[in-house]
Amino acid sequence: MAELKERLRTDMVASLKARDTVRTSTLRMVLTAITEAEVAGKAAKELTAEQELDVVIKEAKKRRESEEAYAEAGRTDLAEKERAEAEVLADYLPQQLGEAEIAELVREAIAETGAAELGPRGIGKVMGVLTPRTKGKADGGAVAAEVKRQLT
Repeated sequence: MAELKERLRTDMVASLKARDTVRTSTLRMVLTAITEAEVAGKAAKELTAEQELDVVIKEAKKRRESEEAYAEAGRTDLAEKERAEAEVLADYLPQQLGEAEIAELVREAIAETGAAELGPRGIGKVMGVLTPRTKGKADGGAVAAEVKRQLT
């Protein structure tokens, strides 16, 4: 069994005992998403640690997007619930990169790929190199915006 899934289960049991309903429901939701990913397809499989992390990243992204949508719709109560769930999930994600770190990674990737001469047409080339390096550590939209900014 992968380490992340075991940690999620242990933390869920602890939150149940502590009667922390937000944490319990969030962890239960993530464990369900992991189980669904394991049984998706023709044959059930055990997910790797990276695949489990991908599920947590996907769920955290859903929470951020839902929070924004609820806030725009004026539903602050629901936006607050989504924010609380996103904060719980943040405990299980890698340390997020800051703007300066993203800018430095982008500079390195541009130099590595030689995309500076291509200008905006080199965005795909640079993102292909950057995506594996920043996966789970930075929002893809923020990385793409920085690449675009540096190439134009």
